[in-house]
Parts: sequence; structure tokens; C-alpha cells
Amino acid sequence: MVHLTGHRFIVPFVIVIAGLMTLATPARAQISIQQPQSQVGFQGGASIDPEQAFVGVFWQSPAIGNRLHFRPGIDGGFGNDLRVATINLDFMVRFSLGSTGWDLIQGGGPVIAITKIDGFEGTDISAGGSYLIGFAHDSGFFGEFRIGGGNTPSLKMGAGFAIKF
Repeated sequence: MVHLTGHRFIVPFVIVIAGLMTLATPARAQISIQQPQSQVGFQGGASIDPEQAFVGVFWQSPAIGNRLHFRPGIDGGFGNDLRVATINLDFMVRFSLGSTGWDLIQGGGPVIAITKIDGFEGTDISAGGSYLIGFAHDSGFFGEFRIGGGNTPSLKMGAGFAIKF
């Protein structure tokens, strides 16, 4: 015959441990979790080939993975007897530059360009691609260069401000 002398101590012990586990809460003050944030940005600048001024707006997704962001936007260029609207579908990566608050940004993606020549009927819709590189600060300020290919502006230089929400 097997005696269960330790049995009367195991059941209360398991009940006490289960009770303590239900009362325990995580130490939230010690853990700093940064919530993913979207951004809306406004920018302006100049382009070369065609020589124009431009303004634009974009939305930037929270980080996908660790550094990758999706950033669709639209820019409107004017000057040189042209009006050019570009729709950018960019993927970009941010690399922190130490504890300075600045990030190196680079990326690119497809571009849809809608061009209207003053004095002529109709519009031209074409596609191309672009590569962007620049710097962005944690405060929201950024500056960037965009190199275009296809029937898009060859070079855009812009600066702007992004608002996190």
C-alpha cells in the first residue's frame, strides 16, 4: 500500500501559487515600449528638369519590422509652362545617427506623373521611378533629395515638416 503523506502539503501549495500568480501584475514603470506612430508630412522645394517649384503632402506608416516605412504622397509642381502632379509610392528606411536625434533616410519606389502643358489640350500620364535620400530629425523637420527616372522630374530638392500621431 502506498502512503500519500506529502499529498496534504502539495494541494495547498499549488492553490497558494495559483493565487499569487493571479494577483501578480507586470512592472509597467520599468518597461519603456515605444508605440508605433504614423506621420503626415508637408514639404516644398524645387525641381530640375523641369525647372519648377513644388509642394506636397505624404502619409508615413509606422515601422514595418524595425526600420522600413511605407510613404505614399502627392506633389504638385508649377512653373516653366508646365503643371506636374506626381504620385509617389515609396518604401523608405531610417537609420539612426546615434543619439543626435537625426536619421538618415533613403528609399524609393514607383511614381505616376500627370503632366499638363499650358496652352495645349489634354494631359500626359506616365510612370517612372525615384530614389530618395535625406535626413530627418525627431522633431519632425526633414530635408531630402529625390532622383527621378522615366518621365518624372530628374531631381527634386525639398524640405518639410512631419507631424506624428
